[in-house]
Amino acid sequence: MPIAEICSRGVVIANPDDSLRTVAALMRVHHVGSVVVTRDDAGLCRPLGIITDRDIVLALVAKDVSPDAVSAGDVMSEPLETIRETDEVWTALERMRSRGVRRLPVLGAQGELVGIVSADDLLELVAEELSGLARIIGREQRQEVSRRSD
Repeated sequence: MPIAEICSRGVVIANPDDSLRTVAALMRVHHVGSVVVTRDDAGLCRPLGIITDRDIVLALVAKDVSPDAVSAGDVMSEPLETIRETDEVWTALERMRSRGVRRLPVLGAQGELVGIVSADDLLELVAEELSGLARIIGREQRQEVSRRSD
């Protein structure tokens, strides 16, 4: 299954010059734990980095720094790990595991930001598949009991 089928298309974005106060406000308003830092490139939204709520805690709270004194570009995680929307789900899972990240911005054919996929999205998909597999086992057992009781 391609990532395009499960990724979230509503990605919250920020500019590299935005303050961390602005980024934190975006997270709060949109109820997300990460914001993708982007730049406009001839009308295409190009991802540069990502900021998580944990990044904000470590950059500000732990160091007692004003959220207006630090920009998104100063704190964003880079180099940014991404995935193409045509890549398979298992590719995303392997990339997250090998790179130690929980979120991957999803890129379109021209390298533009089209979505984001999280470990939570993948976990939900795998759980649904495992549940379906468990139902197969239960159905097979019921069919066997039905055939043997005749």
